Amino acid sequence: MLNDIKKDAQARMGKSVEALRHELSRLRTGRASTALVEGIKVNYYGSDVPINQVAGVAVTDARTLTITPYEKQMVGPIEKAIQGSDIGVTPNTAGTTIRLNLPPLTEERRRELAKHVSHEGENAKVAIRNIRRDAMQHVKDLLKDKKITEDEERRAEDEVQKLTDKFIKEVDGVVKTKEDELMSL
Repeated sequence: MLNDIKKDAQARMGKSVEALRHELSRLRTGRASTALVEGIKVNYYGSDVPINQVAGVAVTDARTLTITPYEKQMVGPIEKAIQGSDIGVTPNTAGTTIRLNLPPLTEERRRELAKHVSHEGENAKVAIRNIRRDAMQHVKDLLKDKKITEDEERRAEDEVQKLTDKFIKEVDGVVKTKEDELMSL
């Protein structure tokens, strides 16, 4: 019972950290990354599909993304989807190839993004603490139902707290790495 509670808490905390990593990978840091356009949906014959299902996305150099549609008539809808997205880059089209030139970030924009990164980190920490609270509540319920002893309860709470501390430290590391990446030129 207690092991199941700990395993569940550990799995959920791990998912919170992965969700944070995924969210931060989509932030523009001045370097080209295919993750930048991952969330963009393109209208493809009446349904919205991710851009990487209708085009090949490649990093050509540190500041340029190249998008090559699989079908010639998809150039227009892809351009429209990119312009309608919040990535802040205007597409340049040459034939069937779309290029996204990423301008260097200004100091002000870097600070703004660093604040956003730290805010996302705080949200991940709150999620981890909520998972801890749920796990502690399950342990208390087991004690109340007399399925475990007080010593087992204390031991389980200590282990859940150690898990929480470990994952919060991991979130801090992810946030610090992203902030350093943003602030470096």
